[in-house]
Amino acid sequence: MDRTRRAFLADVGRGMLVASVGAATAADLNLVPAAFAEDYKADRLSFGSLEPLAGLMQDTPADKQLPILVKKLQEGSSLRELVAAGALANTRQFGGQDYVGWHTFMALVPAFEMARELPEPRQALPVLKVLYRNAQTIQNNGGPRREVLKPVEPRSLPEGRPGTELLRETIGNKDPTAADATLVALARRRPEEAYNDLQPVVEEAIFPDADGIHCSVLAWRAWATLDLTGKEHAQTLLRQSIHYCVNMERRTANGLEPSVRSVLPRLLERYKLIGRSPGQRQPEDAWIVHLAQTINDGSREQAAEAVAAALGEGMDPEAVGEALSLAANQLLLCDQGRPTPTPTSGTKFLKGPNSVHGDSAGVHASDAVNAWRNIARVSNPRNAVASLIVAAYCVTPGVGNNSRVGKQLYPLPEHLEKVQGKDAAALLREAEQAIRNNDQPLACATVQRYGQLGNSPRAIFDLLLKYAVSEDGALHAEKYYRTATEEFAAARPAFRWRQLVALARVTASEYGQPAPGYAEACRLLKV
Repeated sequence: MDRTRRAFLADVGRGMLVASVGAATAADLNLVPAAFAEDYKADRLSFGSLEPLAGLMQDTPADKQLPILVKKLQEGSSLRELVAAGALANTRQFGGQDYVGWHTFMALVPAFEMARELPEPRQALPVLKVLYRNAQTIQNNGGPRREVLKPVEPRSLPEGRPGTELLRETIGNKDPTAADATLVALARRRPEEAYNDLQPVVEEAIFPDADGIHCSVLAWRAWATLDLTGKEHAQTLLRQSIHYCVNMERRTANGLEPSVRSVLPRLLERYKLIGRSPGQRQPEDAWIVHLAQTINDGSREQAAEAVAAALGEGMDPEAVGEALSLAANQLLLCDQGRPTPTPTSGTKFLKGPNSVHGDSAGVHASDAVNAWRNIARVSNPRNAVASLIVAAYCVTPGVGNNSRVGKQLYPLPEHLEKVQGKDAAALLREAEQAIRNNDQPLACATVQRYGQLGNSPRAIFDLLLKYAVSEDGALHAEKYYRTATEEFAAARPAFRWRQLVALARVTASEYGQPAPGYAEACRLLKV
């Protein structure tokens, strides 16, 4: 009886230890039977030198993970390694099939880029914040035993059939296993070609609503992540888009068919955009404004045609992309805010009345356009023009949840009249106080006045970065901060400050909901 009791207590103790360190770690430490370990490790993707860190991130509960990660940084691991491992862990767990999961993945590279803007003692904060969210999301979805992505054997590719055709066929059949096998075979040849083969299928997954526009951001962030993981992981990261597109394809079973599937081929042919080099014509600022307004005022199909016509006239794709960015920015600056409190998937917070952060039309549209512009920059000529045409589908109030978009841009004249500051220092203080008061109009007005006076944008970026790191942001803080940063850098002087005005508005909207894990990360880093 005593021996049985000892065995029982040993099993209980072992179970508690496994629960605290995670199943895979327990297997590696021989804390569970060998048969259990073999069962756990069988049929599992492995990530080479990044596997121990990726496994730890999947196995370890969020509240226990941050101290381990900080210790690893102190022992010589880099933020690059942490982000790469976190991205691979997320991809293996969710495979582009979970809303909170893919939003967390899409925040990882932006968090790494944000870290590079911070002083060294604070650089780990945005990364640790997102890795905490990553761990929470993985654990809330069953952990490693519910992984989506498994190893697949590359299929034998038939001679003479384009990769896009093969991917379209398998995705159209709603067969993720066959589509995975096709992509893996294509990626093993050359990742760049596989990415180009994938883009036409991603374009066809655009359902112009709040759930259907993420395909561009997921596809772009997967490609951008290769700079951290290495291209040897391309087949794994790009499979997220396969699974996303298969899930979108299932919507067609209910009679839903994205109009872009018929409109895009027609526009490419009508404006003779296939088989030609991109144009180089540089328009005046007024042309950019006119195209942006045309995109905002028309239907999705009319907006797409306006973009195609501009490209057909030989306009530089960067100029066309800037008009798209300006149109998306206008959605955010014209947003009248949510009418009622709205929940956010994956967080305990509500997005309050009049809020515009998170999944608003302007944030969604801006992130999507930014992604399509980046895809265009790294793609072949056909995909470059197609990406910009499809981006026009994403600039619509329908891509935001509970969004009400008006006609007047923030800040209004009455908002500017309330600005008190006369110099850079006073305006910075006033902007920060407006953010902390959730005063969106005054935050917009002070930042606009700051820019009008010719002040350096760096101090404003530093202010807004501070809160993009500390606040929850309803899954979009990191991504949108990088969108605004990149679009500011790419914009003409006449338009660039609108990006910072919009970012100030989002920051004022999201303030007051501190990100889970942020305070603990500050404590561990002693900052």
